[in-house]
Amino acid sequence: MKNTQAEITLEDLRKGSDILLKKVYESNRMKFLNYARRYNLSEEENIDVYQDAYIIFYDNVISGKLESLTSSISTYLFSIGKYLIFERMRKNKKVVSGSYDLSQVGETEVEVQTFDMEAPNLTAEQVLLKKHFSGLGAKCQQLLTLFYYRGYTIQEIMDAENYNSENVVKAAKSRCMKTLREKIQANTY
Repeated sequence: MKNTQAEITLEDLRKGSDILLKKVYESNRMKFLNYARRYNLSEEENIDVYQDAYIIFYDNVISGKLESLTSSISTYLFSIGKYLIFERMRKNKKVVSGSYDLSQVGETEVEVQTFDMEAPNLTAEQVLLKKHFSGLGAKCQQLLTLFYYRGYTIQEIMDAENYNSENVVKAAKSRCMKTLREKIQANTY
């Protein structure tokens, strides 16, 4: 799947093109739902959060409140969604788990972290992950972010990042994760 959203401008969306608005909604829905599952909300709540995030995005675009983007449309939507998830968790008195799975490396995506929201306290493992993730090369950061945070499939990463084959993407992802694990383990012993 090529990243057709990169070609969609806010001006195009302001014109009210139902086709483009539907494309933005549909191309981000599954990726967001895959991402949201890590917060242990019900599937219904995840769907509600995505729809609320999309409505906020749509309102901001149509009203002119959102004049330009410094990130992709997907990142902007995910930022709104992440904020809404934390709000919902606060209302439900849920907390983000202190145990941290290395497969969640996308938590440190730079563009999303610049979104203004209250950051939860990080565990020691999360601090190490954040530190060593930012020490990876740009290609590794991008690959791991697309796979673990944005929910892209191997095929989608291959298309979006112009890799030659799925095996090349799998091998690169494996090397990046191995490097990240080794850096973290070297820092914990």
